Amino acid sequence: MEIGIVGLGRMGANLARHAFEKKCRVVAYDHESAARERLAGEGLETAASIKELASKLVPPRIILTYVPHGDPTEDVCRLLRPNLSAGDVVGDGGNSHWRDAPRRQGFFAQAGVRFVDVGTSGGVSGARRGACFMVGGDRNAYDLIAPFLRDLAVDDEGVMYVGPSGSGHFVKLVHNAIEFGMVQAIADGVELLRRSDRELDLPGVFNNWRHGSVIRGWLVELMGRALRENGGAAGVLTYVEDTGEVKWVLDWALERDIPKPAVTAAQTMLMQYRDIESPAAKAVALLRNQYGGHIVHRVSG
Repeated sequence: MEIGIVGLGRMGANLARHAFEKKCRVVAYDHESAARERLAGEGLETAASIKELASKLVPPRIILTYVPHGDPTEDVCRLLRPNLSAGDVVGDGGNSHWRDAPRRQGFFAQAGVRFVDVGTSGGVSGARRGACFMVGGDRNAYDLIAPFLRDLAVDDEGVMYVGPSGSGHFVKLVHNAIEFGMVQAIADGVELLRRSDRELDLPGVFNNWRHGSVIRGWLVELMGRALRENGGAAGVLTYVEDTGEVKWVLDWALERDIPKPAVTAAQTMLMQYRDIESPAAKAVALLRNQYGGHIVHRVSG
């Protein structure tokens, strides 16, 4: 098997490494030479342009893109199409708006190229050791790309065809909305524990909760790790990174009069955390760094 990967940020680079270790031939491209050089230094094959990447792959090509949503994804699509052939498959693995997928599917179809939207979850560590994929679009294209995705998934059940074009990204963004609510609930717990009059070992408490409690799970594990590794959030600023995609789901729900109080509150708090001093804000910043590699802003000096 061979794959082309465009975009060598946190997700793309780790998926490329994972595929390489699975004995898949990987040709990787990023517009930043430093990103290409890092992977080349690890023995992966890179390309200096999208044209070169396409020329190195044998048709029918499979190319996954992991670039920011919006204009960067649009630019990559425009560069890819003239360099591909009928029967090739392009999968958009970024957090694109689901309404963009049918338009992009039509854009590639003009050249006979098939397109799928590949919702990807599991964070940076999942990309490296086993992710979860939700795929929408052309079913035949899914059948072609599915064996590769199963190789990169945590297990076979971690790959699913969820429906027509846009379904993969829609399901992934609903997933992100759930994630926001869970992260906020955990952060609220951290604040309650911190503001109590008890001397508590917070990393120890979260470790205890991992073992048989009702709320046990990966995010609880990551929160305990983050508190342990960061001295309980000492020196962490309250500014929390937000890429904005969950607002799309909330707008969609609002258009349909679907109340979503937990997710709405989590999104509102994420914006509020940019201006206040709060243990919960620091907990959110640390937790988002643990699973997504988002930047933690720290006190200078």
